[in-house]
Amino acid sequence: MNDLRIDSTVGTHVGRVRTNNEDAFCDGPDIRLWAVADGMGGHENGEWASAAIVAALGKLPVPADFDAACHAIADAIHRANEEVFSEATARDIQMGSTVVALHVTGRRFCVLWVGDSRGYLLRHGQLIQISKDHTQVQEMVDRGLMRPEDAEGHPMSHVLARAVGVQADVEVDAIADEAEPGDVFLLCSDGLTGQVSDAEIAEILSTTPNHEEAREKLTQMTLDRGAPDNVTIAIVGLNETTMLSLNTPIGSILS
Repeated sequence: MNDLRIDSTVGTHVGRVRTNNEDAFCDGPDIRLWAVADGMGGHENGEWASAAIVAALGKLPVPADFDAACHAIADAIHRANEEVFSEATARDIQMGSTVVALHVTGRRFCVLWVGDSRGYLLRHGQLIQISKDHTQVQEMVDRGLMRPEDAEGHPMSHVLARAVGVQADVEVDAIADEAEPGDVFLLCSDGLTGQVSDAEIAEILSTTPNHEEAREKLTQMTLDRGAPDNVTIAIVGLNETTMLSLNTPIGSILS
């Protein structure tokens, strides 16, 4: 079975309020790996943490085997966790980062994440949130202590329950499934989801086939609403490869 053709775009913006960008991203179409990391710890500390994760992923020799590749990506996040935690301990500070990553091999995909940077899939016009936020509010919802509708906009919604580099060990969540032609994945930091609703994300992705234009529209919508945080967005679209029919006469191709 042929691989799916990939069309991807990634970008980041500091926003309207922050003076530095603690987000970082991995744009690796050659190894079919994309990631968004949102640093925490203030100024260079958050930047250092998110950059360490992206560096670990960007230099990863991704195995050709899908299952091996997913394990290798998770291992890279674990190694980044050790590096960030060690650096924070040496400096006697706290710093860390969220991360959400997407890998595609053939017609299979895997989304891995830690924290509240999100991974979405638009399929047949429906937007599906693949990742689940690792926040204290989400944990309260999961335990039945809070209704989902009360979690929206909750003042503690950004308090993380899990992040890379905060503790000596970290648990990486992952979901793997079959990809379909026409699938569109979106990875983002909470700078986007804090200002733009899932319904609005779905509308733009569904009505803007050019992924770079869609990313720019989502970023501009965030900026128009004040963009109090950095915003980073990766959009990855999958389609059937275009194959030239061997029955087509060469003369008709050249004419």
